[in-house]
Amino acid sequence: MPKQPRRLAGSRCHGEMDYMAKHGMKRARPAELVAGTRRVISARLAYLPADTLAGDASGAFDWRARERARLDDPQAAVVSIYARGRDYHKVLRNRLQTLAERIEREIGAFGHRVFTDSAPVLEVELAQKAGVGWRGKHTLLLQRDAGSLFFLGEIYVDIPVPTDAQTSSDAAPESPGAHCGSCTRCIDACPTGAIVEPYRVDARRCISYLTIELKGSIPEPLRPLIGNRVYGCDDCQLVCPWNKFAQAAPVADFDVRHGLDRATLVELFGWDAGEFDTRMQGSAIRRIGYESWLRNLAVGLGNALRAPAQRLAPEARDAIVAALRARADDPSPIVREHVEWALRAA
Repeated sequence: MPKQPRRLAGSRCHGEMDYMAKHGMKRARPAELVAGTRRVISARLAYLPADTLAGDASGAFDWRARERARLDDPQAAVVSIYARGRDYHKVLRNRLQTLAERIEREIGAFGHRVFTDSAPVLEVELAQKAGVGWRGKHTLLLQRDAGSLFFLGEIYVDIPVPTDAQTSSDAAPESPGAHCGSCTRCIDACPTGAIVEPYRVDARRCISYLTIELKGSIPEPLRPLIGNRVYGCDDCQLVCPWNKFAQAAPVADFDVRHGLDRATLVELFGWDAGEFDTRMQGSAIRRIGYESWLRNLAVGLGNALRAPAQRLAPEARDAIVAALRARADDPSPIVREHVEWALRAA
């Protein structure tokens, strides 16, 4: 997902993410998740690759415009910005652990546990209470000087560290302190209508859920809406005015790897299982597995074939059809199903 936990709308809107409902009370009460917790330290880490922000000689370059242009290119394979570098789980967890150790050197030993999108933690709510930012209508945390392109992490501690003074970020979402006003750009931009109302997302329609969390077949009515997004979706963030303030990642770990900011669907669809494992070593993408990777790419290729003729040259169309036919007998029934769907447009 656009990489912060989302607030889901209503019963079963978490799709197959049953842990969202299973751990409901623990998610809302830190001391029930980790016994003895007295405070939660909330932190953020920007993930926008530095080279993504690099401008041209005039300084007029708009990285968001480039991202939107790739969404309009039927041949492009669009991977969510956060997943183009190293797996954020390890990077942020290590930095949080280092912070905890620094605190220990100052005050002595104390009980603690670090989290980053790895347990039933209400990260956005905790960050909002800590004054890190406010929840936007797309359900992600926003900050005035950083937008929403950052990861969240927490250190649960068993000591009464001083709390930050309340800020306007603590205001209820409907109050003026939310800083979104009447803007609905994120809601209007969602390709599948997954943001069903301000501050509520139906994960079953969210492209990030469909391409990452969902195992098995992607519902056929939603496939055309996915376009060329093969891992996650950033649309609601690309249109958010606050992301003109997005900051470059302070670490090289999130630099783009293996050309994932310019790869084509046919190129990635040609990887065999060994190449996928090798190239995606240390990447969050590897978590979905090769089968889901091919499934997602098949949907993207099918959507490319459905693009208007003027947007896809005949030789590009032929290459896509050839790539799909080469996997028509794939050992995975999931892959075969999505390849068959894609070839219907050939």
